[in-house]
Amino acid sequence: MSRRVTPALLAGTMLLAGLVGCSTDARKTEGRQAPVDRPPAATPTPKVPAGKAPQRSFAVGVRQLKLNRDGRALPTTLWYPAAGEAGGAARRSVTAAPGRFPVVMFSHGLGGRPDDYATLLTRWAAAGFVVAAPTFPHTSSGGDNNVLDVLNQPADVSYALDQVLALDGTAGDALRGRVDGERVAAAGHSAGGVTTIGLFTASRDRRLDAGVVFAGTALGVGTAFAGASAPQLFVHGELDEVVDYAAGKAAYDKVPWPKAMLSLPKGDHGRSLLRDGATLRVVSDTSVEFLRWSLYGDPAAKKRIATDATRGDIATFDDHL
Repeated sequence: MSRRVTPALLAGTMLLAGLVGCSTDARKTEGRQAPVDRPPAATPTPKVPAGKAPQRSFAVGVRQLKLNRDGRALPTTLWYPAAGEAGGAARRSVTAAPGRFPVVMFSHGLGGRPDDYATLLTRWAAAGFVVAAPTFPHTSSGGDNNVLDVLNQPADVSYALDQVLALDGTAGDALRGRVDGERVAAAGHSAGGVTTIGLFTASRDRRLDAGVVFAGTALGVGTAFAGASAPQLFVHGELDEVVDYAAGKAAYDKVPWPKAMLSLPKGDHGRSLLRDGATLRVVSDTSVEFLRWSLYGDPAAKKRIATDATRGDIATFDDHL
């Protein structure tokens, strides 16, 4: 039975005037978070049972889905664990590795595209996750940068998730029998972080078991976190020039579930997410272990999260997991 409930409870139109430029050329500073007018309603019981994440690293396959929601084109990039030797670049439309893998839905920032985040997202796929990243029609590179359209993006993500989960039962599809629809997370950067928070608040998709928010804020979608407990990992640069660190921390503070915040004292709006380097390695390793714990239910992974987060004194870690 589907766990999805997506009420149309989006807040009014006071959204995201300050998210212009939230991709690689971020220049403007976001306004403050809108007030929340109702308390969070959440249950404390985690949905994912204890288990064990894969210990090996996988080769990575990549493919495209041509999706369309009521006239909204949503081409979606899929990275997935593939058969063959691990390492190297993702390969187009190769055979999936044996097994059933949790799903992570990723939302890009304003003026960005999924491929901008390929280094991070292929690492997630290599760790044993199917990663699906829609290209949004109005906030992607080449779009009209209509920031108010971010309010429509949680529904886009839920629709794309429908289609990804359907592949598990599609005869002849390379991911038939490989997609675990009972273990699903949402993640996103900047405007995509707003989208992700919205999936746990105003547009709660009850299939989601965890969230990862990079440089996000609750502006426009609120902090009324609802539904079953869904652990959250927030990642934010303290020198963010687009979304104030304080705005991200304010949203994090309202999360009523297990949560942690990886703070980067020298971090900006997230350019380190777009290129390899020491900061990305800390972010990717920490987020991989978080996803291994929150989606696979792996207790050993949970013990490694704080160690990865604090390696090399690149970040500080507020741990309430």
